[in-house]
Amino acid sequence: IMSEWKEKCETEWNLQGAPLPDSVDWKSVYEKKPLGKNLLRNTAPFGNTSKDDPPPEPELPDMPTRGPPQFQPDGDFSGWTTSTEVLPYDMSGIPQGAVICEMPRYSWFSMEQTVDLKAEGLWEELLDDFQPEIFIQDFYEESQLHDHIYELHVKLLGADKSTIIAEHNVSPVEDRTNYSHTWKMVSLVFCGYGPGVRYVHFKHQLKNSFMNEFFSTKFTDSAVVVKPSVNKKI
Repeated sequence: IMSEWKEKCETEWNLQGAPLPDSVDWKSVYEKKPLGKNLLRNTAPFGNTSKDDPPPEPELPDMPTRGPPQFQPDGDFSGWTTSTEVLPYDMSGIPQGAVICEMPRYSWFSMEQTVDLKAEGLWEELLDDFQPEIFIQDFYEESQLHDHIYELHVKLLGADKSTIIAEHNVSPVEDRTNYSHTWKMVSLVFCGYGPGVRYVHFKHQLKNSFMNEFFSTKFTDSAVVVKPSVNKKI
């Protein structure tokens, strides 16, 4: 006889045909509700930002502050592992002998998280046999900062956290001829990825610049969602 909690999971997530072994603690799975929810933490560290609202306009002072250079944005990045890479000056396109007064200094600010799928409530048989879709979504701020201001790197990892079972990288080129200051969406779906997936490693990096003032590229509403659906096509 199917337990009450197991039946709740099967019915609410439409898991008919998925492996539902009795060895799973279905009460715990049901309470964690791992299917259909965002498994990333702190998805809007720049305050009350949302893809449903326009990105905040930068607040520029009347006079340049000319303070010490800043290479990473301010925010609450709890839940993320962050790092900053200050890039060398870009001297391409500058004629030899030209007098340079000031040039922007660019930096990449990287944020990453690793989602433990089993700790979130998913079970091995579901991940290995059913292989539910793993949906990735992110929104970054359109700007005129540079041709490359955003990168996304997502990996599906095995139990040892080092074996890469599937991965996807995104590095768009910005169209700086048309500026509308909106959120730009990046999304992808992993399916038919094979057995052994236990972790999702999510990393994105955004470019900032400093020349008298600090100009950042923001993001919001990042998501890793395991959907209660399956598609065996690769």
